[in-house]
Amino acid sequence: MPKSGKTAQNPAVIPEEARAAFRRDGVVCLRQAFDPQWLDLLGSGIAENLERPSPKQEIRHGDGGSGPRYIEDFWVWSEFPAFETFVRQSPAAALAAQLLGARRINLVMDNWFLREAGATARPPWHHDISYFDFEGSMCVLWLPLDATAKEDSIAFVRGSHLWNRLFMRTFFADHRAAAAPGVINGLRYEMPPDIDAAPDDYDLVSFDTSPGDCVFFDMRCLHGALGASTPKTTVRRYTLRMAKEDGHIRYRGDWAKQERAIMEAAGHREGDALVGDFFPTLWENPQAG
Repeated sequence: MPKSGKTAQNPAVIPEEARAAFRRDGVVCLRQAFDPQWLDLLGSGIAENLERPSPKQEIRHGDGGSGPRYIEDFWVWSEFPAFETFVRQSPAAALAAQLLGARRINLVMDNWFLREAGATARPPWHHDISYFDFEGSMCVLWLPLDATAKEDSIAFVRGSHLWNRLFMRTFFADHRAAAAPGVINGLRYEMPPDIDAAPDDYDLVSFDTSPGDCVFFDMRCLHGALGASTPKTTVRRYTLRMAKEDGHIRYRGDWAKQERAIMEAAGHREGDALVGDFFPTLWENPQAG
């Protein structure tokens, strides 16, 4: 285990100003929240995962099949000791608890991304809540392992988590919508706005980040890469989706069937709380009743 002054048992205290920004904007950048040992640990996990990809790993090229790659893998925390150590022992969950005002934090999913220098493949504008069969108060830790200029980073639409709207899942490979907009399983889904066409119409924010900095954002906050974003160096990012005690499973559309099958194989169904071996408790208030 990395030796750090910031652990799940002794986390850094997030200032009220930052917690208020998260509630208001749906996104906040925390500076130097993770010591270098945690980043080194995640880097070793990504390197090992590249050598032993899971069946879920995806590789995309923005130029039709060759050139620099955009790689991701997910739900791999239990398969690689480096990821499990980070998930269970780093300050991540305790920081999430402060931002969400939680009595308990459970892991929902881990995910990592590697975008090679010059890769033109990029994430579409989306919010995570409509991609998966999850519901409740949830946040995402976005932790860059490499220095990233804000123009090569992810941009967020401030306040969009409060719009009370659901946007259709959009595939990362070709930015195609997973289904036509409309009412699906009792919820209305819209097409995501074309932010690239009129970025000045939105209150966008992105961050220059150094190793140790991280971004937390609400699962409902719209985010994506600006159209001209192409990294000049290879960048790696590790993310955690975490839920407070009200997190539960709510089936969405057929577009979530791949992830649904994984959850169902682990014994989880519609309406179940996000708890158990598959969704482990990472932090709990010892004074909670």
